[in-house]
Amino acid sequence: MNTKLLSTFQWITLILLRMIIGWHFLYEGLAKLLKGNWSAYGFLMESKWIFADLFRWMATQPTVLQIINVVNIWGLILIGLGLMLGIFTRLAAVGGILIIALYYVCNPPLVGLFYSIPAEGNYIFINKNVVEMAALLVLLAIPTQRVAGLDLLLAKLLQQSSRKKN
Repeated sequence: MNTKLLSTFQWITLILLRMIIGWHFLYEGLAKLLKGNWSAYGFLMESKWIFADLFRWMATQPTVLQIINVVNIWGLILIGLGLMLGIFTRLAAVGGILIIALYYVCNPPLVGLFYSIPAEGNYIFINKNVVEMAALLVLLAIPTQRVAGLDLLLAKLLQQSSRKKN
């Protein structure tokens, strides 16, 4: 990839964006893990949109809810580490987009939907989840991991290994 297409400042800001989003995911996952008794139950029970019945059913099934809790916590942690360290960055970005999309579908900021959990602001259609998904799309489109991150190191090691074989 030709890294000269963007200026050094542009690369730095994109890498900083990747790391900030990574920190957000990592912190959210660790906070849930360290709480010990965190559960997605309340969030799922608040669902009011097209898959509300499915999300509420998931919350009432102890085994399903336990799986959701574990996948959510560890998904957030792994996505966060991937983005911060620049390792498996594209996979982490896609995972981040998918998990946030699920949060959005479960509890979207749509007119006429009211939740018992107070919102951080007043949103219609676009909320912080959509903004973070859009930022992850940018990171998916512009491979910052090829400029800074463990993916760059991994690619160099694989390249050296293939040269030795040939």
